[in-house]
Amino acid sequence: MLLGEQDQFLSYNGEVLVFQLSKPKHAEEADEKPMNLCVRRMAFNRDTKLFVQKSSGAFSMGASHSKIEMICCSCTTDSRTGIILPCILMKKKKRNSIKYFLLLLHSSNQFEPSFYFKLDYELKEDIRLFSGPSLLWRHANKLFYISSNTCVVQSAPVHLSCVVWTGEIVGEGTVVLGKRAACLPEPEDPDGFSVSDRAIWGSEFFGYAIQSQKFLSGACFMPHAYSRVVSSVHVCRSERLRKQLRISLVAITHRNQLIWFQNGAPKGVCELPYEKPCSVTPALTSSRDLLFAVSFASGNSCVVQRRDSLQVASKWQKVKCVLVDDFIGSGSEQLLLLFQDDSNTDVLSTFKITDLGEVNYASGINYKHDVPAAEGLQENGLLTVRALETRLQAGWTSVRELQQHLGLQRRVILESCRALIDLVEERTHILPSSKEVKCGRSLLNSAKPFEGLVSLWDDVENPPDSLSKETSSASEVPEHFTEELWQRVVGDSLVVGVKLTESFYLSLSDVSLSLVMDQDVSSISPIIKCQSKIIKLNKAFSALAVSSNQIEPPPKKMKLDLHSNSNLRKEFPKRSSRIQLDGAKTVTAVTSLSPLLAFHRVCCVVLLHARKQSHQNDGLQQSKKITVLCGKILLSLEDISNGRYSIKMLKDNSYCTGSMEDIFAVLSASVRFSFQIVSCDCTLTPVSSWLLGEMECTPFKECQDNIFCHKAGNVHGTIFNWVLKNPFEGVLTIFCRNLTVLFQCLHSLTRVLPPSCSVKLLRSGSKQVLTEQLSLALEKEMLTLKNSLFLKETKAGNSLTWGHESGKKINDAPLASLLDTEEGVQQFRKKLQKEREESVQSMNQTLNGALYQTTALKIAEAQLSSDMIVWTLA
Repeated sequence: MLLGEQDQFLSYNGEVLVFQLSKPKHAEEADEKPMNLCVRRMAFNRDTKLFVQKSSGAFSMGASHSKIEMICCSCTTDSRTGIILPCILMKKKKRNSIKYFLLLLHSSNQFEPSFYFKLDYELKEDIRLFSGPSLLWRHANKLFYISSNTCVVQSAPVHLSCVVWTGEIVGEGTVVLGKRAACLPEPEDPDGFSVSDRAIWGSEFFGYAIQSQKFLSGACFMPHAYSRVVSSVHVCRSERLRKQLRISLVAITHRNQLIWFQNGAPKGVCELPYEKPCSVTPALTSSRDLLFAVSFASGNSCVVQRRDSLQVASKWQKVKCVLVDDFIGSGSEQLLLLFQDDSNTDVLSTFKITDLGEVNYASGINYKHDVPAAEGLQENGLLTVRALETRLQAGWTSVRELQQHLGLQRRVILESCRALIDLVEERTHILPSSKEVKCGRSLLNSAKPFEGLVSLWDDVENPPDSLSKETSSASEVPEHFTEELWQRVVGDSLVVGVKLTESFYLSLSDVSLSLVMDQDVSSISPIIKCQSKIIKLNKAFSALAVSSNQIEPPPKKMKLDLHSNSNLRKEFPKRSSRIQLDGAKTVTAVTSLSPLLAFHRVCCVVLLHARKQSHQNDGLQQSKKITVLCGKILLSLEDISNGRYSIKMLKDNSYCTGSMEDIFAVLSASVRFSFQIVSCDCTLTPVSSWLLGEMECTPFKECQDNIFCHKAGNVHGTIFNWVLKNPFEGVLTIFCRNLTVLFQCLHSLTRVLPPSCSVKLLRSGSKQVLTEQLSLALEKEMLTLKNSLFLKETKAGNSLTWGHESGKKINDAPLASLLDTEEGVQQFRKKLQKEREESVQSMNQTLNGALYQTTALKIAEAQLSSDMIVWTLA
């Protein structure tokens, strides 16, 4: 088999693909032996510094009496899989028929025919391959294309003189950038050029999106004046910023120039060393330099480097082909130059790999002098091994210390959980002694004890006073403070709710729930991470208050209020006008369900954490932390599979039937967003129509201001609350599962709202309610600061005299008569000095540590409360 003169080179995943057509050895065998398309995969070997063949493949082209040619090859995306594959366009000419077909090359070196078509003319002008695979060409100033999806030749409604680039543009798909004769723009075209400009230059750039069949203005690529001189373009980057298309590209011109354009404006120009540039290819090297490899019709090549300015970095002659890829496997791109060499039949015998930096390989060079001596290699290897051993030892020491720390941390958490459970169940918890702690330390680290680690528990066998105080505070909780304990499963979340009595809840603040596994699981922590929410829902018409906080990390609480309004009730028929207030508040805890299902059956203790308020004689409120046991819940995979704890929301006539617990569970597991909708020139009636019609919402029978969405799809289960302040302004609150559902709801809403409407996301909470809370918080903060100024020790206070009696005597005596005599002046001076000393002494009062700590804590709590409300109002 003799190699033909026509060879095609293509870089793919760091390899060089060489496509060749086989020919029979003798002319008389031409009608007997078929023609084959062969491919060789060549990879660069860094040891031998040569290209070696990894694999090969062949494809039979039929009888060789047909004239077969390779037209072009490129790497394109297969639309079926999204994988980039090598693609080659073939031509088979037999008598008067011309057949073109496209082949895909897979990793197994198997060729797959993609599509074929027949034409009555030959493809010669502007042939481009692009994703699909697809093919386009220009013929008689018309644009034609065909893809593997249709396999039909189609004509684009454009007339063009040449195609300078074809590729992908963000948001537009495949775009063809071409030139055509200048024509006057349509009157409504804002990007049209002046008549004088068109008369001078005579041609213009334009872009054509093949998928959408839409025309793009050439001004976003480059100025119109360059349409006469630019011959080839490569788009380096395209993006959309604020609905504006921003493009960075490099272009070569007939005047032997390379120009860099950014956002339609020229940013740099470089004179090329040779004439008739044909193509330009970018490369990003290891030093983050952007190189442009330019090929010329004469067989020469050069590289332009873009740093502060464009400048020619290197140039070569007699170059057969220039490829860009990561040929040496360094993670960055290099240039591969294949030189013409008539003396050697091997296609990759004369080459050069370079990035104009550290990488520089060339054929015909002996690299033995670059290899260090054997002694040097051995010495370097020994030093490297020692350094690696040191790093490995240091890393192992760090890992061992971390394991010891995690083991001790786990023991502390388990012991704290046991103490917490014993505390809420009013059992006496026996703390471990110092001997047990030291024994635990020695078990954790038998080789070396922890240095600087102090005992977390005292050696005293009796529990401390603080623990007894906490136990006594828990016993002060009323016997019947909870009305109900329930659980529901909402999607992948478990919702646990505790219904508190009104009288008990009014005496609490900072209320939250926590879940603790009531079983011995040695591998994990028994504390379950969850999110607490407080919900109060008034029946008939609702004033829904929701405040949420995290158990871990420490809570940051915000109270979110939705105020009732009767405007929406007019839209729903058969509403009950009876108002039945629910005199209880529900506290819920939401946690992930899937980790708990791993145990198949799990029992959890439900704990209530709060601050119990008590009034003092000075008018201030004193809060005391309490933790009480609400009960236990049992969760099993069998009950969940049977739907025992599932949400049941059914549509009954014009209402949605569902228990209050189901409503609480959905609200707790949802994310809340409030939007202010304002219309300037029309009423907001379409919002109510949208809720009732398109979203298929029905109100809850128990709380009719909240409506449930029954529409099929992702939005099913979303809860809405529409409050109309006046005919032109309202607040829409959406309780949804995630942001995807929220965006779907907003997208559907904006289609029915008038164009003049404005939709604004509101910060959670009612402004009027938050303002009242802020005034109360500031008043409390002022009283706390005022009372702290007059605190002093009782013993120190009794030993101080404020000099009121002396002052009265001085003030009672006439000042003028007292200063007439020398004795009176001395008496006045002594009294004044004594009063000054007493005043200074009274200002230097001392407080013990416990009293100062209590005072500082009260001030900090008051300031934190007011700061949180101010942040919410901001």
